Amino acid sequence: MRTYLFGLLLMAEPAWAHDAVIDGATTRETASGWSFSLTLTHAETGWDDYADGWRVESDAGEVLGTRVLAHPHVNEQPFTRSLSGVVVPDGATTVWIRARTSVDGWGQERFRLDLP
Repeated sequence: MRTYLFGLLLMAEPAWAHDAVIDGATTRETASGWSFSLTLTHAETGWDDYADGWRVESDAGEVLGTRVLAHPHVNEQPFTRSLSGVVVPDGATTVWIRARTSVDGWGQERFRLDLP
């Protein structure tokens, strides 16, 4: 009986959510600030677990701009979304991008993007 219960406990292990993966990003400077395009991949299951945003950060971690993703992209993986009008401090040569999921919040990994 103990072996059977142990097996059931292993099978009942919760599914672990995963951070969204930033596959790539591009940027260009425009008259109204910087424009960013970001491609994300995430093992979305629907409204209960999806990539719900990404943000551009300075070297020091200051948030320069945030793109909110208002719905899941279950059948659209990877997917690309843009954010315009981001003000990047004068003299900056690099920004960092961090993704967010509805389950885990902001990911620990940051994607480095060198400014052209």
